[in-house]
Amino acid sequence: MLKEKLLKVFADHPGEFVSGEKISQQLGCSRTAIWKHIDELRKSGYTLESAPRKGYRLVSKADGIHSHEVRVGLKTSRLGMEITYFDATESTQIVAHKLAQEGAKEGHVVIANEQTSGKGRLGRKWHSRSGTSVSMSLILRPELPPQKTPQLTLLTAVAVVRALKKKLGVNSEIKWPNDILINGKKLVGILTEMQADPDMVQSVIIGIGLNVNQKEEDFDPEVRDIATSLALEKGEMVERANVISAILNEFEQLYDLYLTDGFRPIKSLWEAHSISVGTYLYARTMREVIYGFAKGITDDGVLLLEDEEGKIHHIYSADIEIASQT
Repeated sequence: MLKEKLLKVFADHPGEFVSGEKISQQLGCSRTAIWKHIDELRKSGYTLESAPRKGYRLVSKADGIHSHEVRVGLKTSRLGMEITYFDATESTQIVAHKLAQEGAKEGHVVIANEQTSGKGRLGRKWHSRSGTSVSMSLILRPELPPQKTPQLTLLTAVAVVRALKKKLGVNSEIKWPNDILINGKKLVGILTEMQADPDMVQSVIIGIGLNVNQKEEDFDPEVRDIATSLALEKGEMVERANVISAILNEFEQLYDLYLTDGFRPIKSLWEAHSISVGTYLYARTMREVIYGFAKGITDDGVLLLEDEEGKIHHIYSADIEIASQT
């Protein structure tokens, strides 16, 4: 896409004027076509300066998450090569499931500027108002038995934590199994679903909801004290397209490692970033509340919790609350 290539030219020359002739040569199009796309970028919220005999300079970007804006920062070979974008949709997970059933390739990403009925784990709502967050779903087609898919949730959490650190310098932590926190407040939720036969996965749909540019008043009252955003933590607005591309870049590296070397290296990375391992906590399951010491996770991503009598509990699904040692 020409807009994507044009943004890449400006990304390669930050703060510099680039002549119309040079852009024309790099993009293989006429100056009239360049002017047309410059005008479209300006209408989309980009600030571009033009000067005779100098050319064009990108002054400021729009906080858009269209495919051409995300692809500028991509260094992947598969993830994000196909992107479906919505200004608003009910749920990126619903769309991704439909696309997967229709044969979408591995790495196809669904992105929405706003979700009207986003969902999280255990059927909870996930709030994502227009222009404030990242709502995306990734389609994967790994050759895995269904019981191995929880490993991909843990891989996703590691990818997000590492991407935020590398791209933004933000330190975050993983709360088993799929929450990412900063200073004890929730920043990211991950939802992994699959389409499968009894013995083999057909597709895995990984949903990522990330709070980016919310102010405190943007959060609903019931979550205001337990949620945070990148903007609140950094004290400045964050470009959402950069966050998406950084996550996809990191995810593909870890996913390739996982496909070649298995879950063991991912498990080590997950435990290094987790606040749930090596501490006392309460695990609230559908049947009971178990208090104990989190010893680690199994190769299938199951949490191992040792109670006060020394019994090891395998926790497959629960709400986790960190407790102080007694």
